[in-house]
Amino acid sequence: MACYHEDMIAQLRGQVVEKFGSSVIIDVAGVGYEVMVTGLDWEKFLLSDEVKVYTHHHVREQAEELFGFSSLSGKKLFELLISVQGIGPKGAMAILSLAEPEEVRNAIANADADFIKRASGVGKKSAERTVIDLRDKVGVPTYYGRKNAAPTEINASDEALEALMALGYTLGDATRALADVDAELPTAERVRKALRG
Repeated sequence: MACYHEDMIAQLRGQVVEKFGSSVIIDVAGVGYEVMVTGLDWEKFLLSDEVKVYTHHHVREQAEELFGFSSLSGKKLFELLISVQGIGPKGAMAILSLAEPEEVRNAIANADADFIKRASGVGKKSAERTVIDLRDKVGVPTYYGRKNAAPTEINASDEALEALMALGYTLGDATRALADVDAELPTAERVRKALRG
């Protein structure tokens, strides 16, 4: 039986000293933390790199695991995904390994179960349940027609979105707050306008 609580370890900053399987070991002041990461982050994190990862500390009866993400939006999306019946941490990581968090979020917002179904170990029913359960929680789509969209249309790392979540907004609330704010404005200005509502 999984047990959820406030993260004891919310983020780590240190050096990547080993990579294996789907994990990296991050040395933080001489202590090595094994962190499971998405396929995209695994490729991104190079040996000897100094990295900052947002972590989810997952506690079960027989084990404790750390899941890490290069963005706060990735962590928040992971936490939403594991709230879906039938999607455990491994399934959530497989979904987040499909694409950058913003593209995954858009797929869910657009009810694109076929996209989610491409994740290793995620069947059709689980994919459909994911979009049904989370569609209203992930916020508004930032673009439509995903299948025909060019990847360049997706802002994979929206600093304004990250800033709002750092201020306590949920992923869904942050995307809704930014929906009518000009994406071309500087980050600080976008955050100010979103906060004014």
